[in-house]
Amino acid sequence: MELYKLTIHEAQEKLRYGDISSVELTESVLEQIEAVDGQVRAYISTQPELALQMARFADERRATGEDNPLLGIPIGIKDAIVTHGVTTTAGSKILENFVPPYDATAVAKLRQAGAVFVGKCNTDEFTMGSSTEHSAFHQTNNPWDLNRVPGGSSGGSAAATAAYEALAALGTDTGGSIRQPASFCGVVGLKPTYGRVSRYGLIAHGSSLDQLGPLTRDVEDAAIMLGCLAGHDPHDGTTLTHAVPDYVAEMKQGDDLKGVKVGVPQEYFVEGLDQGVSETIQAAIKQLKTLGAEIIEVSLPHTEYGIPVYYMIATAEASANLSRYDGVRYGLRVDGGDMWNTFNETREAGFGPEVKRRIMLGTYALSAGYYDAYYLKAQKVRTLIRRDFEQAFEQVDVMVAPTAPTVAFELGSKTDDPLEMYLSDTFTITLNLVGGCGLSVPCGFSEGMPVGLQIFGPPLGESAILKVAHRYEQSTNWHQQTPSALG
Repeated sequence: MELYKLTIHEAQEKLRYGDISSVELTESVLEQIEAVDGQVRAYISTQPELALQMARFADERRATGEDNPLLGIPIGIKDAIVTHGVTTTAGSKILENFVPPYDATAVAKLRQAGAVFVGKCNTDEFTMGSSTEHSAFHQTNNPWDLNRVPGGSSGGSAAATAAYEALAALGTDTGGSIRQPASFCGVVGLKPTYGRVSRYGLIAHGSSLDQLGPLTRDVEDAAIMLGCLAGHDPHDGTTLTHAVPDYVAEMKQGDDLKGVKVGVPQEYFVEGLDQGVSETIQAAIKQLKTLGAEIIEVSLPHTEYGIPVYYMIATAEASANLSRYDGVRYGLRVDGGDMWNTFNETREAGFGPEVKRRIMLGTYALSAGYYDAYYLKAQKVRTLIRRDFEQAFEQVDVMVAPTAPTVAFELGSKTDDPLEMYLSDTFTITLNLVGGCGLSVPCGFSEGMPVGLQIFGPPLGESAILKVAHRYEQSTNWHQQTPSALG
């Protein structure tokens, strides 16, 4: 049996009944990593000895009668999320040798649940990118076509999940960095409501936008992961205090989508949307209607301002967050003879071109004389975008749209055109600006590559989007397809 191909809930059933052990499951995943990661390059580092140690401990815990949905499950961790005692780089040379002395809250929750950590997944440097080509260490390749990108910045996490190099992976989403790579790699990617999952221990990019979430091979696994990750954290003052529901149970309530109002925002079906992607999404919407959903056209009139607003706010916050990397406190240090030269030479050597570009843009936007004209105006338009979503959700329960305007593009095709790269996030960034929840679920193929259907809801609307995604997934077989590049 190819144990590495099991979903979390399938593996948990076999573990629960003693059909397999966590050690056997973990060994199967590690063997798959050894077999395919030379092509996919999903990981910056792997920790096989640690993984087997955690697997043995999980088997011991199970022998005492403990039962947990993630006990003994091999999982990848995006390398922008700190892990105690394991090098965490954020895909950057400036943190190449950084070994955190603590766990991120999300990692601590997974550890407490008995999950097994197999490695740190590749990421665009400081999560700044849409293709995982901006990692300081290596690019990651799409398991469906090794000449295409996996998306980004959680491209390593998506590729690892799609290539069976983990049963699931933890990613982060600042402007679509979970959902877009999930679409490109044909897996499920869930961005929770802002504040639903603690950001403590996430190496910050845009603090008002960042959110952690899972990448999995089906919707039920995403619900399982979210149930473990969600909840208030005293270490993070932005986390919500609302009780965490049983996402799996709520997702499975009812047999169809009768009574569910699904909004289709007209602004997401515009020029620039690939025809094959559009046809695939329209077929998915038709399937939702067949399942009983009421399809309602809605409008989000300020969507066109999403890209400029997002990149103004995100770069400004990145400029502030990355000022701590100065060669003095931790990370890379290049001695320049005095404080200012050390500061400059460390950042010159440690940061890649995309990070430098965003720091410069953000610093400019926050500078005297430009703050009101750019950053403050962007925040005002952000409020208008949020009001668009609030008004739409007064009419519907969830909304659906393409996750990305195209399928995964070829490696190197957009690295020389930053604006073209930024536009690949055009359908995902507005959700981060308003703090809502969303996921991408496989819904078909175009050009032989996966297409993702994006389902998004209001803040704390995870149960609703999971239910719609699960009903759709169970009525199709797209999530069961195997990446063609891996045979």
